[in-house]
Amino acid sequence: MKLFTTVDRPSLEKSVCLAESSDFAIYDLGSDTYALVQRHQGVEWQGVTFSGDALFRVSELINAATRTLYRDLASQLSPKRRIAKEEHA
Repeated sequence: MKLFTTVDRPSLEKSVCLAESSDFAIYDLGSDTYALVQRHQGVEWQGVTFSGDALFRVSELINAATRTLYRDLASQLSPKRRIAKEEHA
């Protein structure tokens, strides 16, 4: 794993973009190396590289964190909790 505080954009143009959103992209750099790049227009592009195995492991970790955050948010928005808050107000 390697952290890049600035990304060489021309070198990424030679790589295959596997997935992208408005602010992030994952590039195949070859030799079982993938780069997750923050491509926000307001700052220098930054990124981190992963092996294929590490990419799978990190994606599972992010999925677990996302599920936890969703459960916390959903519990705050649940009808029972909303009614309880209204009764105490």
